[in-house]
Amino acid sequence: MKFMLIMRADDSGVEAYKEMPFEQVIEAMGKYNESMIKAGVLVAGEGLTDAAEGFVVDFSAEKPLITDGPYGETKELFNGFWILEVSSREEAAEWASRAPLGPGSFLEVRRVTGVEDFPADNEWIEKEAGWREEQAQRAQQ
Repeated sequence: MKFMLIMRADDSGVEAYKEMPFEQVIEAMGKYNESMIKAGVLVAGEGLTDAAEGFVVDFSAEKPLITDGPYGETKELFNGFWILEVSSREEAAEWASRAPLGPGSFLEVRRVTGVEDFPADNEWIEKEAGWREEQAQRAQQ
């Protein structure tokens, strides 16, 4: 089963990160990522740019409204993610607890839905399976 580890931080975590030498951050994250790669559990992982570079698309009105960042409170933002393929919720929690994050930072861990979570006889679920197969074939080329 797949789990997404969503990296978040409050204001104190953001400030602590700014005070750390960048090389130290990169090394710690690199070692963490390498351990997951060697264990065969890392499916994907990316960091995100500052929220000031992003935007939000709000669908509350008839026409979607696009608002430039920064947006929301720090605790509502996420800074990066990992997707792990593990055998259980407990294993996901174990990997999450090893993340090189400090005070003011936290991970939200959520299971990624799979095709098995939806009715197999649904037209759109069948199409989704086909699209994923096409993507996998393209990735191998």
